[in-house]
Amino acid sequence: MAQENQTCHYNESMSFFYNNSGAKDSWNQTQLILMRVAGSIFCCFILVSNSMVIAAVITNKRFHYPFYYLLSNLAASDFLAGIAYVYLMFNTGKLSRTLTVKEYFFRQGLLDVSLSASLANLLVIALERYISVLNWKVHSNLTKRRVTLLIVLVWAISIFMGAVPSLGWNCICNIADCSSLAPIFSRSYLIFWSVSNLLVFLVMVVIYTRIYTYVKRKTAVLSPHTSGSINRKRTPIKLIKTVMVVLGAFVICWTPGLVVLLLDGLNCKSCNVMETKQWLLLMAVLNSVMNPCIYSYKDEEMWTTIKNLMRCIGNGTRRQRSTKANARPLSSTQDTGNSQPPSEETKTDEQGILKI
Repeated sequence: MAQENQTCHYNESMSFFYNNSGAKDSWNQTQLILMRVAGSIFCCFILVSNSMVIAAVITNKRFHYPFYYLLSNLAASDFLAGIAYVYLMFNTGKLSRTLTVKEYFFRQGLLDVSLSASLANLLVIALERYISVLNWKVHSNLTKRRVTLLIVLVWAISIFMGAVPSLGWNCICNIADCSSLAPIFSRSYLIFWSVSNLLVFLVMVVIYTRIYTYVKRKTAVLSPHTSGSINRKRTPIKLIKTVMVVLGAFVICWTPGLVVLLLDGLNCKSCNVMETKQWLLLMAVLNSVMNPCIYSYKDEEMWTTIKNLMRCIGNGTRRQRSTKANARPLSSTQDTGNSQPPSEETKTDEQGILKI
C-alpha cells in the first residue's frame, strides 16, 4: 500500500504530466491572441443568444410545453459551454503547464459537464418527440413535474460524468496509462467516454429514423382523407425538423473529436492526435454558436419573441437615458405646472411595450 502511495503524483503540476505523456499544448503568441479575440466574440454570442432563448421560453406562454422546456435546458447547457470555453481560452497554451491537478480537473470538468448535458438533453428531447408523434400530437402529455425531474436528472448525470476523472478514474497513480490529449486522464476512460457518446449518437439517429418513417407512413394514410386538417398537423413535423437539424449539427461537430479521443485512448502513435486538437475545439465552439441560430431560423415564433425581447430591452435603455436627461433640475424661468401631456407617439410606443 505504501508503494502505491509513492507512485501517486497529486502534488505535481501539470507540467510533469505533459512531459510524461509527450503532449504539446503550445501556441505561439499570434495564434494565442487570435484565438482569444475570436473565441471571446464567439463566447459572448453564445452567452447572449442562449440567454435570449431561455428568456423567450420563460416569457412567451406559447412555449410553456415540455418540448420548449427541454429546448431551454439545451440552451442552458450551451450557456455553460460558453463559460467553459472562456475559462479554457485563458488557461491554455503555456498556462496549461502551470495548472495544478485540481485546476485541470475543473477546466476539463466544465467542458465534460456541458457536453454531457447537451447530449442528455438531445436524447430526452428525442424521446419526447417520439412519444408525441406516436400519439400524433404537437406536444407530449408530460407534466411539468415530470419535465422538472427529467431536467434535474439530466444535470445530475452530467455533473457525475464530468466528475468521474476527479473521483478516481485517472492516471495520477499510473502514469504509464496517461493519454496525450488529456495528460491526467487514463486511456481507458477516454475509450469509455468516446464509445458511450458515439452509442448515444447512434440511438438518437435510430429514434429519429423511426420518427421519420412513422410520420411519412401516417401522412400517406391521412392525406387522401384529410386535406385541410393535415395542415394543422404540420407543427409537430416542424418541431421534429428543428431538433433533427440541431442533432445533425451536434453530430457533425462532435463526432470527429470523439473519434480522435477514441484513437488516443487506443494509444494510436501514428494518428497525430495533438495536431487536430485546436481544430476540434473550434468545431465544438461553433456548435454552441449554431444552436440558437437554428432555433431562431427554424421556429418563426421563437425568432419573433427574441426580436420583441431585444426591442423591449432597446426601448428600456432609451427610456432610461431619457429619464436621466429629464431629471435635470428646472430653471427659474420654467413653469413646472404647464407640463404637456404625452404625445400620441409616446402612447403608441408604451402600448407596444405592454403588448410585448
